[in-house]
Amino acid sequence: MTRRLFRKPNGYVILLISLLLACQPSPEQKEVASEASSPQVATSRQGMVSAAHPLAMKAGVKMLHQGGNAVDAAVATAFALSVVEPSMSGLGGRLQAIVRLPDGSVQGVDATTQAPLTYDAATAPKAPYGYATIGIPGVVAGLTKLLEDYGSLPLSTVMQPAIDYAENGFELLPLAAARHHAQQARLKEFSGSSKYFLKADSTTYQAGEQFVQEDLANTLRAIAEGGRDAFYQGAIAEKIAQDMAANGGIITREDLAGYEALDADILESAYQGYSVYALSMPSYGAITLEILNLLEQMPQPEDEDDWAANLYQAMALGYQDRKHQTEDSIPILITDDYATTVLENALDGEALSTRMQPTTTIPESWRADVGHTTHLSTADSSGMMVALTQSLGPNMGSKVATDGLGFLYAVTLGGYLGEFAPGQRAASHISPVVLSQGEEPFMVLGAAGGSRIPTAIVSVISRVVDQQQSLEEALAAPRVYPDEDTVLLEMHSAERWNDETVNAIEAHGFNVKEVEEEARFGRVHAIIYDPETHTFTGAADPDWEGAAGAPE
Repeated sequence: MTRRLFRKPNGYVILLISLLLACQPSPEQKEVASEASSPQVATSRQGMVSAAHPLAMKAGVKMLHQGGNAVDAAVATAFALSVVEPSMSGLGGRLQAIVRLPDGSVQGVDATTQAPLTYDAATAPKAPYGYATIGIPGVVAGLTKLLEDYGSLPLSTVMQPAIDYAENGFELLPLAAARHHAQQARLKEFSGSSKYFLKADSTTYQAGEQFVQEDLANTLRAIAEGGRDAFYQGAIAEKIAQDMAANGGIITREDLAGYEALDADILESAYQGYSVYALSMPSYGAITLEILNLLEQMPQPEDEDDWAANLYQAMALGYQDRKHQTEDSIPILITDDYATTVLENALDGEALSTRMQPTTTIPESWRADVGHTTHLSTADSSGMMVALTQSLGPNMGSKVATDGLGFLYAVTLGGYLGEFAPGQRAASHISPVVLSQGEEPFMVLGAAGGSRIPTAIVSVISRVVDQQQSLEEALAAPRVYPDEDTVLLEMHSAERWNDETVNAIEAHGFNVKEVEEEARFGRVHAIIYDPETHTFTGAADPDWEGAAGAPE
């Protein structure tokens, strides 16, 4: 058995996990999902798209079919997701993306939301939603920058599928309908949100019903014609600023005009012979790489319980460094020497206790039981790969939509992601990742799920690399998550941990809690490349309603 790095504490707090909603689709809803869905695993030599909604996947595949590259496909998919999965992401949200170019170099885009220049954390209201939580949106700037820097098709072309979905409507999927229903009462508080997401009787749209968003189509069309300036400096910016001023928001036209998507800082590490690339702050790529480094230096697991114990320990130790991410410390956090030091110190129970941070001192997003966000991955036959994660924060973000525009804003301020200085960008667990093997691309992936994002990504990488599982198997296999001194085990599917393994994990000296709910351990959308067959395999997380596909 693997040596135990942590001493089991004498006492511990059992956290009661509250669920957003028990989403059990009816037979009729399951039929709707089946009709709207596409295969969750696909193979092709022509490129690949994996995304959280079948229609978004098809938007990306259409770009590949038209001769576009992986960035064209990613931007089309992302804009489409803002229409067909508006509870997870949208034009009012934040974005982080990493791009492997055909020559093997790696670039990134930081387009996360930002605190306005007039923001004062000391006097700003603390709130879970509403106008006071809204920061400067980054998605439009991020997507247009990606396309300008690395794409090949016109903006109007890659945005057309999203415009069509918004203007003509689409059938709402069961889990999406459940997410809308869960926020019904809060959506009623805001006139714009009520207009777009509630019916005349203030009920939400049901699974299978047609969901049309005419104002959003007009907003998208304006961006397609005028680019980023149409959003940040034109009539759209004027509507945003007026709405904020009238309802207690603090974003001004000057804030919008001054926002820019930035080139992200790229972090590079290695895992079992693969080069692993992630993004520095405000992405949590450093934590993802640190966990991989810790895992690589642990004793080789003999059984599944050893693997789970190693993963829990690496994750728990890595997560203690979330609060230490600075420009100076991040290069240190991702080194092998640092991983060695952390593991040596973890053998001392007293040293570990000084590292554990009390739950009461961390941002709400770190301890939220239900994590949201959406992720997509794309690849093309040239070797270009894209991992793109975009988010509104919690389910349906701030719950605020401006009348006349049609999209929701993300939660940025109010304490959900922590406190920010004026003009500071929101850091989060978002962590898109690219892996290469020598000069060849290997894998591109990312996840949704709030604080579970890095842990889900590490789980899939380890399943594929260490256990030689197929991508489909790796996404379906059960995961673990460190909840302070407790190992949370994913137990909802046929791939659940069996009783013998659970008992063996407990025998390592850990507290264990079994979690039955679906989608609570992150939702990964990934693509892997086989250089021998020149074949891409894409897979969508089986806990979600997404799909993988390629041009025929």
